Amino acid sequence: MLIPKKNRKAVYEHLFKEGVMVAKKDFNLPAHPELKTVPNLQVIKAMQSLRSKGYVKEQFAWRHFYWYLENDGITYLRDYLHLPQEIVPSTLKRAAARTNTAAPRARMQGGAPGTAPKSDDRDAYRSAEGKQVGPGQEFQPEFRGGYGRGAPQ
Repeated sequence: MLIPKKNRKAVYEHLFKEGVMVAKKDFNLPAHPELKTVPNLQVIKAMQSLRSKGYVKEQFAWRHFYWYLENDGITYLRDYLHLPQEIVPSTLKRAAARTNTAAPRARMQGGAPGTAPKSDDRDAYRSAEGKQVGPGQEFQPEFRGGYGRGAPQ
């Protein structure tokens, strides 16, 4: 399919920036939801072309195409878009280091703001010492044949 160069470039730029591309399987959709100026059919066909060359991996589920950029595809798009080696897709970027801040502590009602909650209540609730657990002594289950899957033939 003939795709205008500006549309193909827009698709490739978005794919390289995000590292993934999603498109609904609707060939008559006038515009792709993320690329407002490009018809959905042209996005699907451009990605189909990249898939046939082995530059993206395709997944299809629930009437949506999902394309993931492969390593060969990164180098191809980097050459096509004339980008330096330092620029990488967002899927390959490391997440920013999280700062470890102290989490707020829960406090019991009526307790002072700086005190820790008492765990005695939880331990007493969860322990089974001195309590009758399970069915009582008088519980005698009765198993009669002829019901369910084990019925005699």
